[in-house]
Amino acid sequence: MNISRTFRGWHPIYKRELRSYFTTPLAYIFLIIFLLLQGIFTFYLGGFFERGQADLSSFFSFQPWLFIFLIPALSMRLWAEERRLGTIELLLTLPITAHGVIAGKYLATLTFIIFGLVLTLPMWLTVNYLGSPDNGLIFMGYIGSILLAASYLSIGMTISCMTRNQVVAFVLSIGVCFFFAVLGLPVALDLVDFFLGEKGSLVVANLSLLTHFNEVQRGVLTGPSIIYFLTLNIFWYWLCRLMLQRSREAG
Repeated sequence: MNISRTFRGWHPIYKRELRSYFTTPLAYIFLIIFLLLQGIFTFYLGGFFERGQADLSSFFSFQPWLFIFLIPALSMRLWAEERRLGTIELLLTLPITAHGVIAGKYLATLTFIIFGLVLTLPMWLTVNYLGSPDNGLIFMGYIGSILLAASYLSIGMTISCMTRNQVVAFVLSIGVCFFFAVLGLPVALDLVDFFLGEKGSLVVANLSLLTHFNEVQRGVLTGPSIIYFLTLNIFWYWLCRLMLQRSREAG
């Protein structure tokens, strides 16, 4: 496969999408809400000061639930807005491949999310000032956060491709992301174990984003977890590519 030909035109789309975040209030509202909630969850609800430990475990433990709402808020506009404004037809007539368009939008949004995570680095510096945290563990927590955000984004982007209504895309994305997260909760696994037995609950646990995210933030990035995140992202990417191709063929 010729990579440059397959993803032809991704870079202009990437630059256009990334620029669009900072030319509207959306980026600034997102970053303010993200940093504010992250601080509240880490230092207050997470009991950072009461625990007396210099680490960021409370920071990462709330991230799957925070991202469930914030990532769909970003992804809902990716395709739904193009459909609403009627610009998707124009986009599909440009000499850009479907892979190029999808990859450009996906990477631009992921870059913006990573930028938001970079802004939380003062928290990492703070715990180093207060004590001697395991910096390797914190680094892996950030890797897990990026993998988790990328997975939520791939789901949200694909659902946005299904509708021109951003609210519908937002709500459905939250529902699907929530489903992939709660599969790893003890209450869900106990329920599966009751009906399907231990092997069934093991299979369901391995389908959960929460299970693999928790492994990575504990400093364990295994081959199965890497394969899981890659497979999940590729599956939703493929689904988005399929729907976009149908839109192009429908004219």
